[in-house]
Amino acid sequence: MHPLLASSEIKDLHPLINDLATCIRYHWGFLPKLEPFPIAPQLESISGQLDGEALFIRNELYSCQGFRKLHLETARLGRGLDILHCVFFPDPCFNLPIFGTDIVASPAGVSAAIFDLSPTDIQLPDLITQYVDAFPTFEYEYPRVLPSWGTIFSPLARFIRPSNTIEESQFLDEINQLLITINKNVRGITKDSINSTATINRHQLQLFYCMQQKRNDKTRRVLEKAFTPAWADLYIEELLFDNPLPLA
Repeated sequence: MHPLLASSEIKDLHPLINDLATCIRYHWGFLPKLEPFPIAPQLESISGQLDGEALFIRNELYSCQGFRKLHLETARLGRGLDILHCVFFPDPCFNLPIFGTDIVASPAGVSAAIFDLSPTDIQLPDLITQYVDAFPTFEYEYPRVLPSWGTIFSPLARFIRPSNTIEESQFLDEINQLLITINKNVRGITKDSINSTATINRHQLQLFYCMQQKRNDKTRRVLEKAFTPAWADLYIEELLFDNPLPLA
């Protein structure tokens, strides 16, 4: 089945997904030189069918100084499954981490919630770790185990099943603090030359990050089943985890 254009809004998503999407959009508004990221119309708002249930996907994309692509995806399958996926991909010329967060929710609650700042250098920049170290640390009742391909994640990674709305609020607060930190750092960070060793190394680490994410067979299987294998490849390779452009 080929994907169809869907309405641009997906109504009544899980409250944590709605709140997190609002939080992300709010922080986008403070990023320097924010502008729309080009996206093919057929990839912006999509509808399909999976096991007899309607699947709707909406993608929002921007770029800004320091980040080559900011991607927010919200999706709904039938009446029972809501999804949020978000990644900030840095420009390799800047020593900035890859920010990522995902939520999977249903009427029964949030089954999975994850966020991370994945370093694109040997370690996270000092300015970021200084801010993060000052954050309050929350404990969650049901931590989850990272996937086998998750060697790209940092010690900051959270992967949990929130047990109640209090834990959901804590999760949202932690992400809000990370986004504040990103906004503070992106304005003062120095841009390295495109042929510097640091830029080349960060480019390679981002390629590795994208390669590891593409090992998530669950995402590919869902897209193949809802649409076609060729379309799933297009969506993953050109939208979800597109490689940074080769360095000139």
